[in-house]
Amino acid sequence: MPAMRTAIPELICPAGTPAALRAAVEAGADAVYLGFRDATNARNFPGLNFDEGEFREGVDFAHTRACKVFVAINTFPPARRSGPWHEAVDRAADGGADAVILADVSLLDYAATRHPNLRRHLSVQASASNMDAIRFYQEAFGVARVVLPRVLTLAEITALNRQAIVETEIFAFGGLCVMAEGRCALSSYATGQSPNTNGVCSPASHVRYEQRNGKLISRLGKFIIDKVGDGISAGYPTLCKGRFVADGCAGHLFEEPTSLDAIGMLPKLVATGARALKIEGRQRGRTYVARVVATFRQALDALANGETPPHDNTLDTLTEGQRKTSGAYMKSWQ
Repeated sequence: MPAMRTAIPELICPAGTPAALRAAVEAGADAVYLGFRDATNARNFPGLNFDEGEFREGVDFAHTRACKVFVAINTFPPARRSGPWHEAVDRAADGGADAVILADVSLLDYAATRHPNLRRHLSVQASASNMDAIRFYQEAFGVARVVLPRVLTLAEITALNRQAIVETEIFAFGGLCVMAEGRCALSSYATGQSPNTNGVCSPASHVRYEQRNGKLISRLGKFIIDKVGDGISAGYPTLCKGRFVADGCAGHLFEEPTSLDAIGMLPKLVATGARALKIEGRQRGRTYVARVVATFRQALDALANGETPPHDNTLDTLTEGQRKTSGAYMKSWQ
């Protein structure tokens, strides 16, 4: 008698470049998410994202392989300068996107009014973490899915899904942000460029490395983020994960470099009722994308067939600082 199949969430995967998109699709993504090459998405970095032609080619490639394409337009337009963001919504709709991922209420209203048949997902940048907020976005703008912020426990996610007014999407692997999504001010303070409006956290144009007295110093703007000895790798300097001296002791005051890795708790994630699991990493290359997506695909397929998902440490080398965490999913504090 065949094993009982279990409904499993969609696997939503990062596509920071056309090469990463192809890698994700071929590795088994149910959907990929991407952004245009401008400040309308929260990963606005040189060498990333899609121009018009690449976007349309990517949509064709994905759709011929039964994979959906979501477009992240998840930054907040400055007052009276929303034109580029409106154009991004139009491009997504005209290019065949399956959904747009939005955070700003004016963009949600624009999309609902101008493209009512285009599916709207609420970005994690909106930081909707309770039922009152979710109900507002669903009733006001008809959002079909909410990407939940990474501050909720499994029990809290389950409680939200029991009310089931919209689909939910939760993170399963990738970088973590010490700030509540959509509220980061640290990068703005150091560089004058905000992740929430310019789409860049710790932009490379403000990063500097220098050798001094046998140490490698990493800077972001005028701030020294870390000092390491010779032969020790220096991480990319972001303020929230830098080391600072306080009371004579050096340490990570905000958060150590680490990544969420929930592959070992997939049955618990599925049991929350979330409709989709998201892998973070649009700044990562196609090798990272291929390995992570293939590993999660294999584990989810095993779970769907009533089998125990295979689990090993193959993803450990891909985590930030080679450290992993379950994030807030299993937190005991409130």
